[in-house]
Amino acid sequence: MRAVAARVTEARVTVDDEVVGAIGEPGLLVLLGVHVSDTADKAVTMARKLHELRILRDEQSCATAGAPLLVVSQFTLYGDTRKGRRPSWTQAARPEAALTLFDRVVAELRERGARVATGKFGAMMAVHSVNDGPFTVLVEV
Repeated sequence: MRAVAARVTEARVTVDDEVVGAIGEPGLLVLLGVHVSDTADKAVTMARKLHELRILRDEQSCATAGAPLLVVSQFTLYGDTRKGRRPSWTQAARPEAALTLFDRVVAELRERGARVATGKFGAMMAVHSVNDGPFTVLVEV
């Protein structure tokens, strides 16, 4: 499982000009990709890492600061561009499996007490964010 976590002052996701998920205060925008070999255990680990990741101001995490997360599915994080000019998607999980594990990450975050907004899985989304820093890291489990 792979995520790009960006520290933001605000972020939102729109689908067909309708806001489907938003955070209006400092927190994390998380683009989450699921690998073909990922498991429920990895989803639990990813949720913990994202919640406890100390990249907010003053080395805070969402867990310690009570900051929200906007989590957006992003299968393209597993695009392989090593050969040719067209990415290969063979390492990205199929939509059914990816949705199950994406939902598991979100559920685990919420069980930890995190405030979580999401995009719309499988939809063509427009992601708007105001990066803070900018401070962005790649998280892999």
